[in-house]
Amino acid sequence: LADRWRRRPFVAAGYGAAAFGKVLIAVASTWPLVLAARALDRLGKGIRGAPRDALIADDVPAEHLGRAFGFHRSMDTLGAVIGPLLGLALFELFNHHYRPVFIVAVIPAVLSAVAVLFVHEQKRPASETSKPVNVAASKARLPGPYWLPFTILTVFSFINFSDALLILRARHLGLSVTSVIAAYALYNLTYSVASYPAGVLADRVSKQTIVAAGFAVFGVSYAALGLVTRAVWVWPIFALYGLYTALTDGVAKAWIATTVTPATRGRALGLQGGAAGIGAIAAGAWAGLSWHGTGRVPLLVSGIAALALAAGVVFLRGLNPKVDLVGLTQ
Repeated sequence: LADRWRRRPFVAAGYGAAAFGKVLIAVASTWPLVLAARALDRLGKGIRGAPRDALIADDVPAEHLGRAFGFHRSMDTLGAVIGPLLGLALFELFNHHYRPVFIVAVIPAVLSAVAVLFVHEQKRPASETSKPVNVAASKARLPGPYWLPFTILTVFSFINFSDALLILRARHLGLSVTSVIAAYALYNLTYSVASYPAGVLADRVSKQTIVAAGFAVFGVSYAALGLVTRAVWVWPIFALYGLYTALTDGVAKAWIATTVTPATRGRALGLQGGAAGIGAIAAGAWAGLSWHGTGRVPLLVSGIAALALAAGVVFLRGLNPKVDLVGLTQ
C-alpha cells in the first residue's frame, strides 16, 4: 500500500498504534490487557517498519544506503539507551512501582507519532503520478537478486529468538532486575555506537559480508551466554551482542533496498519483515519449549546454527562477489 500511495501515513499510523499500546499498559490491571497492548505495539511496528525504511531509501543514493540505515539505527537505538536508563531511574524514584514508569513512557510515544507530521516525503516522478501506474509498478515481480538476502535473513529469523529470553537467562545467572536493565542498556549502547560505522563499512566493502560477520558475532554471543555460569559474564556478552545487531539490522535493510527498484521497496521490505516475523514466532516457540529452566540448550543450538549460517553466507559471497551491487544499476 505504501508503494501504491504514500508512505508517511502508514508510518504515522504505526507509531500511533505503539503510543496507544503504551497507554493500555499504563492503565492495565490484568495481564490480558497487557498482552493486548503488546500485540498492538507489535502491530504498529509491522505497519510502520517497511514504509519508514522505504522512505529512508527514497531519499538516499544507492551507494550510501548502508550509511543511511546505519545512522537511523544509531539514532533510534540511542533512544533505546536513554529510555531504559530513564526507566530505571524512575523505577527507583517510584519505589519499584512499574505503573508510573509506563505512564511517563506514554509521553515520548505520543511525540514520536506527532513528529511524523514534520517528515518530508518526496513527490513521485511525473511518470508515476497516476494511480494505475503506481499499482502496476508496485505489483511488478521482485527481481532475482532480492531473493538471496530474503532467504538468508528468513532462515536466520528461525534461530533468532526474543531478547526477552536472553534477559531471562541473565536473571537465571543471578543479575538483579536493576542490573539486567543496565546490562540491556549496555547492549543498546554498543548497538548505537557501532551502527553507523557498520553501515559505512557495508557501503565500502559488501553488505553481504557485513551481515555474515554479524551472524558470526551472534553465534559467539549466544553460545557464550549458554556456556557461562557466572553473572559477571553477562556484561561483556551483552556488549558483544550489541555489535551483532549493529552489523545486521540496518545493513540487512540496505542490502534488501539495493536489490529492488524504488517502486517495489515497500513490498520488498514488508515481505521480508513478514517472513522474519513468522520466523520469530517459530523461534520463540521452539526456544521456549526447550528452555528447561536454564536456557542453555536453545542458546547453544542457535549459536552453533548462526556460525554455520555465517560460513554459508561467506561461501555464497565468494560464488557471486557482485551480487549486492545489482540494485545500483536499476
